[in-house]
Amino acid sequence: MTTSVTERPDFTGLRATYVNCTLNRSPERSHTQGVIDRSVAIMEANGVSVDQFRAVDHDIATGVRPDMTEHGWETDAWPALLERILAADILVIAGPIWLGDNSSVTRRVIERLYGYSGVLNDQGQYAYYGRVGGTLLTGNEDGLKHCAMSILFSLQHIGFTIPPQADAGWVGEVGPGPSYLDEGSGGPENDFANRNISFMAHNLMHTASMIRRAGGFPAYGNQRAAWDAGCRPENANPEHR
Repeated sequence: MTTSVTERPDFTGLRATYVNCTLNRSPERSHTQGVIDRSVAIMEANGVSVDQFRAVDHDIATGVRPDMTEHGWETDAWPALLERILAADILVIAGPIWLGDNSSVTRRVIERLYGYSGVLNDQGQYAYYGRVGGTLLTGNEDGLKHCAMSILFSLQHIGFTIPPQADAGWVGEVGPGPSYLDEGSGGPENDFANRNISFMAHNLMHTASMIRRAGGFPAYGNQRAAWDAGCRPENANPEHR
């Protein structure tokens, strides 16, 4: 049955974490934060609890292991940040566009997410199963779709569920010019950007809500331990029926 568009869903109890991959440390202004703030407002208005942090504010080691202090680094803030991500139903990776590509901070965050992707959850699936991912981007030149493709592919590859239209952002005219929060940029008033931000936020909440009601992402046919034990649904095996 299709839900009426006038029937407002209840998203109370959902949790979202936004990771701002700006190159600017707090309290410097971040245009990416301007887009995040609009998306967060939609989430919170719908009862979603939101956590957020700027990755560049933390001493995140380089590498693809869950804790790089076990691999030669003196300090690594990532394990504590990862706990905040794992506590959420929704993860939004947000960042700027530089030279038509994602920031170096964005790439580091994705690499560190990847480093935990081999861990299994309570159902024997990979750790990020049952979580929903999306992305927000800002810039004043082209590259939004390229950056979104890279981030969303990475998230789904390591186990996040990607809903329809899970990306949004704002880019000004091609070439040097005002950024999102600059006076006269038109960014905060841009109807196309605002529509996409709104659709994305609601699609993330809808998908996370559906997965929660289902008790998680279905585990049949995607459990690593079962596969290793020889339980493979598409292959007949009399010992594992």
